[in-house]
Amino acid sequence: MTPDLAVVVLAGGEGRRMGGGKPLRLVGGRSLISIALDRARSWSSLVAVAVRSSDQVGPVEASVIFDSRRVAGPLAGLAAALAFASRASASRLLTLPCDTPNLPDDLAARLDAALIPGVQAAVASCAGRLHPICAVWDVQVLAELPAYIAAGRSSMRGFAEVVGLKTVDWDESAAPAFHNVNTPEDLLEAITC
Repeated sequence: MTPDLAVVVLAGGEGRRMGGGKPLRLVGGRSLISIALDRARSWSSLVAVAVRSSDQVGPVEASVIFDSRRVAGPLAGLAAALAFASRASASRLLTLPCDTPNLPDDLAARLDAALIPGVQAAVASCAGRLHPICAVWDVQVLAELPAYIAAGRSSMRGFAEVVGLKTVDWDESAAPAFHNVNTPEDLLEAITC
């Protein structure tokens, strides 16, 4: 476990391509949210899940925090996650998607190690594709978020670029680990990874 690191699973999306209820969909007999929370707990004892409403995940063994209603998309979950980490006196925050059940074992350690002075967001990249929800954030960026939102911006990647982004690259062989589940067909594919 990484000391002084909070981990928040972002699960507030609607999952329209899945027909809704994505966090509760099963992969290998387990819900996506259960898989994500188990992974989060392997990296920190300070774990939460960010949702738009509690029925998105049902009862879970983690703190449930609510996405900021004033913010669109995943940035709403980041706003809630940063506030959670700040209240818990954590200096760094790892955000994870609820729909990526096969994340690499070294994700937290490699992203955390990249958060050096001058870098306030370390974001995973694999095979040339950035994964801005898989990121470690310096919790101090919470102070910069209101101005970013007030400017009408809502991209997590854009916010990471504003605060100081460093990408952490995994080679192409890790691509299946970053595959997210968006459709019923993706659920079947995730079981075989």
